[in-house]
Amino acid sequence: MMDASILVIEDERIARENLTHVLTSAGHRVTAMVSAEEGLRELEQQEYELVVTDLMLPGMSGMELLKRVRERFPAVMVIMVTGYATVANAVEAMQKGAHSYIAKPIKLDELRLQVERALEQRALSVEVLRLRKLVAEGKSDFPLVGQSEPLIRLKDTVRQLAQMNCNVLIQGETGTGKELIAQGIHQLSRRADERFMAINCGTFTAELMDKELFGHEKEAFTGANRGQKGILEAADGGTVFFDEIGELELTMQVKLLRVLQERNFLRVGGVKEIPVDIRVVAATNCDLRELVERGTFRQDLYYRLNVVTLQAPPLREHREDIPILIGHFLEKHRQPGQTVRSIAQDTLDILMRYPFPGNVRELENLVQRALALGQGPSFTPDLLPVEIGNARTEASFSTLEGVEKAHIRKVLAASGGNKTQAARVLGIDRVSLWRKIKRFGLE
Repeated sequence: MMDASILVIEDERIARENLTHVLTSAGHRVTAMVSAEEGLRELEQQEYELVVTDLMLPGMSGMELLKRVRERFPAVMVIMVTGYATVANAVEAMQKGAHSYIAKPIKLDELRLQVERALEQRALSVEVLRLRKLVAEGKSDFPLVGQSEPLIRLKDTVRQLAQMNCNVLIQGETGTGKELIAQGIHQLSRRADERFMAINCGTFTAELMDKELFGHEKEAFTGANRGQKGILEAADGGTVFFDEIGELELTMQVKLLRVLQERNFLRVGGVKEIPVDIRVVAATNCDLRELVERGTFRQDLYYRLNVVTLQAPPLREHREDIPILIGHFLEKHRQPGQTVRSIAQDTLDILMRYPFPGNVRELENLVQRALALGQGPSFTPDLLPVEIGNARTEASFSTLEGVEKAHIRKVLAASGGNKTQAARVLGIDRVSLWRKIKRFGLE
């Protein structure tokens, strides 16, 4: 992370000049002070991301400075430097909130590494605080979390698209956040005050989908003691999200096409046409063009849905968002009594190399696992599943399909062949897992 504001507090002139030179050479803006008192006054006047301070200072000690910085400037990271390194001092510094503790004589590579890690952790903390504030205020600028270039471009496109009223098709791998993109389109549109309804086309038979989507009249079938609205009727004025649209059976494709064309429908067992004003957003992790060519997806419905296409990027294409996502999920899922609040650098290094065939959903599952199993304050490597700790990087696989097949095989083996448990770990429903098992020949 370049061009950060760093405050150096060191009473020895040569050490102060050396620290200033090294950090300035690394591209940072550095201000140097001689005492802790001067440093505190500077922090009140100017915003800094990081303080690098000696432990032994004239007047107020570095340890007391650390305590006051953490109390008054919680977003500022602190690195302690000392020529009198002891285990007791290191433990005390870390307990009081220091990011790291470096012994003199300082190794330049170690200093650069700790500064980089401290700044990364601060960026993560600031993002989590921002998200927490948005939740507290009851609003969200966008449901997708991330600040990478692919995510920024996607968010900009969604903001533009939300103002239109056209149907949207979202394509992307499993776990890339397609439903969150759909929610973003809804939240930023003129329909935001109306309902957002989601339905997974891969989890219903045609008969059940008929009832879920269109509702039914009283006595339309055995056990129908009263009439009931379907998803389309309940979402009138709002947005309906069709997940896994490629799994929709042909008979239902015809009915959905009619709704898109005529803007009305019949309840099951009904004779009265019900008008409906909805925006349709559909998502798929397969190639709908290929399904059209096979004859399993109607071409006319494809063109109705595919007015605008959005691509949800896989996590491996925006790995720089992984630290921010981890921090977000730690805050989102931590329950009373759970101790894990940050991620160890060794764990982050492993996850930054991992190919994530399950994408963001898989990462979220890993964080939830760590929260459930962790006994200490950090998400350490031992909290990762064995298959991920030993995983090869994506370069070891020739194709994405190979990554997905290998990962599903490992999860099935780890769950003892329990498909319900494996589907939960993978973040997909059992029907989708069954189809993938069949496709990859993993029976």
